[in-house]
Formats: sequence, structure tokens, C-alpha cells
Amino acid sequence: MEIIIAALVLGVMGLVFGLVLTGTSKVFAVPTNPQRDAVREALPGANCGGCGFPGCDGCADAIASGKASADACPVSSPEARAKIAAIMGVEVADASNRKVARVLCQGDCEKAKQKFDYKGIEDCIAACTVNDGYKSCKFACMGLGTCAKVCPFGAISIDPVKKLPVVDEEKCAACGKCVAACPKNVLTLASQKNEVARLCRNTDKLKAVMDVCKTGCLGCAKCAKACKFEAITMVNNLPVIDYDKCRGCRMCVEACPTGAMQSIQPRKVAEINPDLCIGCTICAKNCQFGAIEGALKQKHHVNAACTGCGVCASKCPKKAITMKEATAPRDPKAAVEAAPAKPAAEATQA
Repeated sequence: MEIIIAALVLGVMGLVFGLVLTGTSKVFAVPTNPQRDAVREALPGANCGGCGFPGCDGCADAIASGKASADACPVSSPEARAKIAAIMGVEVADASNRKVARVLCQGDCEKAKQKFDYKGIEDCIAACTVNDGYKSCKFACMGLGTCAKVCPFGAISIDPVKKLPVVDEEKCAACGKCVAACPKNVLTLASQKNEVARLCRNTDKLKAVMDVCKTGCLGCAKCAKACKFEAITMVNNLPVIDYDKCRGCRMCVEACPTGAMQSIQPRKVAEINPDLCIGCTICAKNCQFGAIEGALKQKHHVNAACTGCGVCASKCPKKAITMKEATAPRDPKAAVEAAPAKPAAEATQA
């Protein structure tokens, strides 16, 4: 009998507590936001923190409240970003401007001098505690794989011969963890569509750079002088590229004596459709490299001096010029004087 009474008491207490909890949950319930919930569902759930918010829940809250853009998550697929943009009622972000991690150092085991043989922990941060690292260049990559270890997407590996990071741009989600982990600030996030890049951070000049690395930037400004579009300026002995002005002509790459300036994307060349060309010579007049031949009212053609800057294609009134990937190296000797040279600013505006 006592057992039955105890069971009834416990049952009644459970019922009372259940009713109290139900009432409390309804009184203090937080209103749901269907839009926020839809955004959260579209996010990948990686909780990597690359967006700058505390996990995917924080990112969803920020997007839904307007504190972050629809493409705030750097690891989302293009499809997921399009879905989030549709949920928020905004335009889809430009997928061609996707960012990836980039290594700003080419000082491998052969090109960069070493101060001593490092035999310690295989970690860049640990190596830097010993005389600021074992490489003579104070800006050089240690190549011990700290960036690869922190990458949650397996997008970074260390070249076993060169001892430098290699980024798989297809896997890279631009979460920025490698950038934050690098003690030498060798890694950065850059737009994947950039066609050229300066892969060195050494702010010293000439002999000081040559003494420590064969592929370092000398601060000679030859790249800036070679650029016909005024896209390069020298800041603290290093060339800074204005990608809004850069046409990807790669004259800076050709002019660089050490290879510190590099092509990131395949070079392109212009191709003229003879069926559309009317021989107006506008393309030749705007070409800064003497790469277009042809007299007035005659079909024009592109020679091997073409740099792929694309100015001719943008100026052609008949849209007779398209850009295609180059299959042969550029030959500057092929240039002709198709028209009097014009200043870069005037040519790009003509």
C-alpha cells in the first residue's frame, strides 16, 4: 500500500512539474525567425569561424539581421551562396571573385639561404623562437607545415623537396586559419581571378635581398616602369598592384629580374574574327604593344607580341575580337608600329 501511495505522489508531482515547465516554456519562448532558420540550414555546418562569427549559428544570426552579407560564409559552395542570397532577397555575389590562400614566398631550400640547420620541433612557430627562424631572410616561409596542420579542409600540403606550402585552390575555402597561424605572415587571402601577383614580402633592397634569396623582390621598380596601365606603385620597396587597373598583360612578370612577380592564371591572347573585322584600326591604335597588324579597311590580325591585355577587345566596335588562352610564349620582337604610341591613360579611355 505504501508503495502505491508513493507512486501516486510521484506521478502527481511529475504531472504538476510538467505543467509548470510547459507553461514556463510558452511564457518565455523566444520567437523563431523562419528566415534565419532557412539561412542556418543552408550553411555547411563546418563551424570553422572563417566568417568571423561564433560558428554557423552566429553567422546565420548575422546574415538574417543584416549585420553580414549573404556570402559571409567563406566555405559555402556557390549553390549554397545562391540559396542564401535568394532567402535574403539579394543578388548573388560574383563567384569569379572567390578568394583563396596564397603563399607570398618562393624562398625554397635552393633559393633561400639558411642561417643554421634546424633540428627542432616540426612547427613554424617553434622554429621562429630560435633566432627568429633558420632562414636568413626574416620574411621567409619556414616550410614546417603549421598552416597545413590548421587547415580544416586539407587544402594545404608541404612540397617535400622545396619545403614550401602548396595550396589546392579547389579545396581552399578561404577560412583564413592558415593566415592567422603563420608566424611570418607569408600567407594571405587573394582573389582567385588575379592574373599576376608579387610573391615576396622582403622590404629590403638589392644587395640585402640578393644576399639571402635568389628569388626575392629587389625593389628595383622595373615592374612599375614596364606597366603601361599605371597599375603598379612602389610602397616600402615593394610593388603594389592595383587590380582595378591591372589588365593582366604580364609585362611586370617579363621585367622582373628575379621572378618575384609571377603569373597566377594562364596568359591569354587576342583573336580577330576576319568575318567581323572591318579594318577600322581602332584596335591597333589602342594596342600598347604593337601586336595588331593591318591597314585601314583591311582585315587585321594579331601577331606573337600580344600580351593578352584585352584592351583591343574592349574597344572593338564590331566585337570582332575575343580572348583565348595562349598556346605559345609571347615574342616581343614580333611587335610592329601599327600606330603612334599613346599614353596608357589615353589608350584605355579611347
